[in-house]
Amino acid sequence: MIWGRRRRDTRDGTAGSASGERAIIDIGSNTVRLVVYGGTMRAPIVLVNEKVTAKLGREIATTGRLADEAMAQALRGLKRYALLLADLGIRDIDTVATAAVRDAANGAEFIAQLEGLGLNPRVISGEQEALLSAHGVLGAFPDARGIVADLGGGSLELVRVAGGKTDSASTLPLGTLRLPDHRGKNPKTANADMKKSLDKAIRKSGWDMSGNPPAANGTLYLVGGTWRAMAVFAMAAKGYPLSDPHGFCIDPADAQALAATLADSNSDTLKARERISSMRAEKLPDAAVLLEALLVRLAPENVVFSSWGLREGLIYDRLPEHTRSQDPLLAGVAVFASQRGTEPALAARMAAWTLDAAPARDHGSERLRLAAIMLGLAGMQIEPNIRLPQAINWALHKRWVGIDGKGRAMLAAAIAANGNQLNLPAEVRALASTEALEEAVRWGLALRLARRLGAGSARSLEATRLTVKDGVLVLELAQSHAALFGSPTEKDMKLLAGRLGLPWQSEVVPEIVL
Repeated sequence: MIWGRRRRDTRDGTAGSASGERAIIDIGSNTVRLVVYGGTMRAPIVLVNEKVTAKLGREIATTGRLADEAMAQALRGLKRYALLLADLGIRDIDTVATAAVRDAANGAEFIAQLEGLGLNPRVISGEQEALLSAHGVLGAFPDARGIVADLGGGSLELVRVAGGKTDSASTLPLGTLRLPDHRGKNPKTANADMKKSLDKAIRKSGWDMSGNPPAANGTLYLVGGTWRAMAVFAMAAKGYPLSDPHGFCIDPADAQALAATLADSNSDTLKARERISSMRAEKLPDAAVLLEALLVRLAPENVVFSSWGLREGLIYDRLPEHTRSQDPLLAGVAVFASQRGTEPALAARMAAWTLDAAPARDHGSERLRLAAIMLGLAGMQIEPNIRLPQAINWALHKRWVGIDGKGRAMLAAAIAANGNQLNLPAEVRALASTEALEEAVRWGLALRLARRLGAGSARSLEATRLTVKDGVLVLELAQSHAALFGSPTEKDMKLLAGRLGLPWQSEVVPEIVL
């Protein structure tokens, strides 16, 4: 049940707030996690993210049961979660249990104890788990086409995605806790023996697409904490300038090289790596062998790491169709910017006002330009001496969805130009071509002109117009607002015209006819 006082549009995800709206408790074979979400549910903000590494599934293969110690550790964490949610006043709680609990002989006993805590847990099937993970990927990548591979502690879920739909969902007993069972006893051939065993399991389950051209198979979307740790390793090795593994993309050859390196790595060495936990470091070598086998049998066109999976799939599933159809980047940026004093409606008007002079052309898109304008305006609300680094950091490192590294760089370039910083940081220049960044700089300079012309007033945008006529950048001002064309405006016009390679002029007209 959801608090009755919450507005319907907030629940549907068409509006959002910084307070907790929804909680998900995910009881997996490795971890028991609580996540509290706020903002718009189309692109939710994580407000609380806490886990207990209980390893509930560690004895399933040998005893068929949840270990007593593991259950005790999980229940201790779950009692804390229940209390936190009660104190926060969050009643929209979804509690799901996956492979370990559904496979354990004493799973029902564990569920009864959860019900005693006031939780209402659901044990989901392997097929449901696969579909939910796929829906999370579709929420983050609306145009996703290929195979989703969600690696948990107890199982590996595989499902096809294309055209916003899912197909052929299945679950394989190849979770990270079970992978060691496939490792050969001879240390010299352990990896090769393991790869053969995993390859056989994948083929027997019907997942052999090696005979198709990679373009037909599409992208392999990797979901799960162990895969994300793998992405972090790869990003560090490449000197990749972004910090978020979500959306990180590599080609099959690089994926094979990454898997081979990690398969031969020592867990203790991996533990010393920044941002790779001890638990993930222990699982990475085995997961790397699994990735080698998947790459052979699924033959993908490329590989993308997704931070969205089962939990986000649970959220996406409950959204009304009109909310699902929203652009996830714009939905997330709109809420983020509005919480920082920028009305999306004003940003939309500025986007329209600057459209003729600085549209999205060869490298960006109008959705990306609108996102840049919203973030650029939000950045102006920050104290001047820290605003540009902070706003550029938002563009590059905040977890946006529906955007790649090039898009992030273009957001950052537009934000920098809006603040008259035309010497772009090296990390921005490393992510996009000079031509793409130049296009984004023009967006930012046009925004600077629109913003400074009338101090951000809506009336100033109605009483003026920026166009390109016969190869000339023209600023038209209604007679009533002719005085807006001051020295700062003239400087901004010269700067924008210079980047466009156009002459410029201002014109006073009786009125602006829209």
